[in-house]
Amino acid sequence: MSWTLTPAREFARHAGEWDRLHAAQHAASLLAVDFVAPLIETFGRGDELLACLREGGRVRAMAIVRPSRRGAWSTFQPAQAPVGLWLQDASLDTAAAARSLLGALPGFPLLLALTQMDPQLSPRPHDGPLVRTLDYIDTARVTLAGSFDDYWNARGKNLRGNLKKQRARLEREGVITRMVVDRSPSAMAQAVADYGRLETTGWKGGEGTAVSSENAQGRYYRAMLEGMAARDAASVYRYYFGEQLVAMDLCVEDGDSIVVLKTAYDESVPSNLSPTLLMREEATRTLFDGRFTRLEFYGRVMEWHTRWTEEVRTMYHVNYYRWPGLARLHALLDARSAAPSRPAHPTTTSL
Repeated sequence: MSWTLTPAREFARHAGEWDRLHAAQHAASLLAVDFVAPLIETFGRGDELLACLREGGRVRAMAIVRPSRRGAWSTFQPAQAPVGLWLQDASLDTAAAARSLLGALPGFPLLLALTQMDPQLSPRPHDGPLVRTLDYIDTARVTLAGSFDDYWNARGKNLRGNLKKQRARLEREGVITRMVVDRSPSAMAQAVADYGRLETTGWKGGEGTAVSSENAQGRYYRAMLEGMAARDAASVYRYYFGEQLVAMDLCVEDGDSIVVLKTAYDESVPSNLSPTLLMREEATRTLFDGRFTRLEFYGRVMEWHTRWTEEVRTMYHVNYYRWPGLARLHALLDARSAAPSRPAHPTTTSL
């Protein structure tokens, strides 16, 4: 087996190989060509590399990597990518592949980090002389098995009762709720513009971090959603109070799962109404009657997630070292940083 390295800006030339590997592994939508290519184009610095591992003419793994600091490389990880851009044959030994890539990268790096790994996609390795893992975040999912009624009756009384009361209130006030789902590529530009208006009116607008059709985030989501929708792998959920758009989800899909990438709501809605949760209830009901087996959130677990599901798993980072001594040094520094007499935050050796 040997790695070849090419500038990631040439990803389009190798997209066919990435796509074939992705299809062969039935991999997640978050690693599809149409999801990855706009990330590189929109958020790449120019120093990213596309790494390809071949064995006997067969592609076994591909990844987008870039230098993270002196002596270290990591998978390319813009904020819009929920998982690290590492794609491999399921039968491949990830540790062996990562260590061989570490030896192939330019500049004699001492460390290669695979970031934001999902144990559902890549089992978490055991720590060893050349391997250390670090918790990233807990994330949630809903398994779409059985009936929605059975699932919903298993939710807490407070959640069910609260949403029932909200619906009764809206009905008394003559407010008709409706959910609209768009899947057409031609609808995605307007969807991103509408989503951006919702975010801009809230706290993200105040901080300057909202999606907008005019900024890089907006350009990325439009290009990505149009590409995914062209092969029926994207959906946009809109929720209305009458004619007022009050909540939206931007989603991507694969063979058996749907991922909620982004959620926004109108913060001018009275605080005793929860348009996002009302939309989520209706959307989840429809998903139980569809083709998917999982609803994935991929964000950090929030309080409302714990009311929606008990299924939580821990995503992780993993460091592969050239020398065992460096792994021991990093472990020592992290242990010291976590001691009660010191600030309880990671040192720069943690990802």
